[in-house]
Amino acid sequence: MKTNMKTKTYSFYADTGHGWLKVSRMELIKLGIIDKISSYSYQRKDSVYLEEDCDLSVFYDAMRDKGIQVKFREFTTETKRSKIRSYDCFVP
Repeated sequence: MKTNMKTKTYSFYADTGHGWLKVSRMELIKLGIIDKISSYSYQRKDSVYLEEDCDLSVFYDAMRDKGIQVKFREFTTETKRSKIRSYDCFVP
């Protein structure tokens, strides 16, 4: 049976130690999970960079529950720390 699940693609950034998924703050609000995101994630302007260990799975599960499949476009650096680490810690 073929499903009609919608697919959305997001940018995933990683350095040698960690990774983050870039999503909009508004999307977290619309999903009703803004208060479930930890301060281990980062923010810059209207974007939130969800840390890969816990916050990304909260987002992934909420999207799945809405019938949306999440795909990743990966950007990885193995030679330096990601500039995301210098962004502000997430605050809802």
